[in-house]
Amino acid sequence: MNETIAVIQNRRSVRAFQDKSIDRDIVDLIVNSAMRAPTAGNMMLYSIIEVDDQAMKEQLVQSCDNQPFIAKAPLVLLFLADYQRWFDFFIASDVKSYCEAEGKELRFPGEGDLLLACCDALIAAQTAVIAAESLGIGSCYIGDIMENYEQHKELFDLPQHVFPITLLCFGYPKPAAAARELTPRFPQEYIHFKNTYRRFDKAALDKMFESRQRQHYPGNATNLGQAYYARKFSADFTIEMTRSVKAAIQAWIAHK
Repeated sequence: MNETIAVIQNRRSVRAFQDKSIDRDIVDLIVNSAMRAPTAGNMMLYSIIEVDDQAMKEQLVQSCDNQPFIAKAPLVLLFLADYQRWFDFFIASDVKSYCEAEGKELRFPGEGDLLLACCDALIAAQTAVIAAESLGIGSCYIGDIMENYEQHKELFDLPQHVFPITLLCFGYPKPAAAARELTPRFPQEYIHFKNTYRRFDKAALDKMFESRQRQHYPGNATNLGQAYYARKFSADFTIEMTRSVKAAIQAWIAHK
């Protein structure tokens, strides 16, 4: 196992950070590493906002499902799916006249462009995570940034074709956080297929989830599937995320 593989295999989410700042040159190194990530057509369809305003971080605590550690993180980076920069470049390059000369209709960013930009942004984010991890800096993804689209759009002054796909908190882990046992993953046979997709019957699903089974579940749930359905799939935050993402997509594809 080489050092890179060791970093990947031992990475865990960190939510308890030391009261220690991250030097500017280290922050720049993490961001620069993110910018070396693979990107569709070398277009870099993402932007990164470093959130160092404490009042804004406190707002994110509330708008991202009440997670106080966001405000305590020494470094907070917001990764944005961003087609605005390229579309502005197209308009500045008078592509409208080009389209007229070619007899083509001017095209606006659509759903496919959004998903491609999300891919670019997430690849960059994960590259930042691995870079930070190699430097002894822990991190935690905040997917809840996709909730409350209207509030986050206003908070960060986001234009039409920019979507906040993920938020990352970075910091030096407290000793207990660094020593925490790794979260188990599903066995590879349930994730890695060859040539075609594979679905599972109840017996196979029960085996897949057997290590996560418990004797008791909260509320009226009588098994793990019901518990996850209540806690994750049908929870208030998931419903809000679905509403928020739908609103963001509608705003993205609206022709102005």
